[in-house]
Amino acid sequence: MKRNLLFGLLAIMLLAGSCQRRTVTRVDTDRPIDLSGRWNDTDSRLVAEEMILDVVSRPWLSRFERTHDRVPVIIVGDVRNRSHEHIDAETFIRNMEREFVNSGVVRVVQGAEFREQIRQERADQQEFAAPETVARWRREVGADYMLTGTMNSIVDQLGRDRVIYYQVNLELTDMETNEKVWIGEKQIRKLVRN
Repeated sequence: MKRNLLFGLLAIMLLAGSCQRRTVTRVDTDRPIDLSGRWNDTDSRLVAEEMILDVVSRPWLSRFERTHDRVPVIIVGDVRNRSHEHIDAETFIRNMEREFVNSGVVRVVQGAEFREQIRQERADQQEFAAPETVARWRREVGADYMLTGTMNSIVDQLGRDRVIYYQVNLELTDMETNEKVWIGEKQIRKLVRN
């Protein structure tokens, strides 16, 4: 009897659980949605836009153009996640590369990982592609500057309230001299109430 009652209850719970409906609504990707209070796509996009706008508006750029009579070439290096949560730094790096390229005032070259893929394809072309279409060796563009940085966070919690503070620090460094030509910082603070 108890066993039948237990199985009946379990069947009712499974049936009730399967009756819940999930709805999915497509929303504009520019519309900020913050469900958890954690770093999200909106934070990544807004920080990248703001910081790249700042870096390309500073004096290092006009100094370079005057000295070299061309626009500088930039490589976006590592942005290390030192925050308390998992953040996909690759998304942030791609956001920054997009902002750099779309600014039109600098050129951007591939990072180390993607350069190796391109070199492998170039090697394959040497053997298999028509001679008039083969990409030549030793024609890569070298970077004048490298952008690197860190993402940090601090969490302050009391009871059900939590403040999450994010700080993104970026540096633009001259590849020949190791001189830092720009340092940027962006902070985000979120209050999460449960």
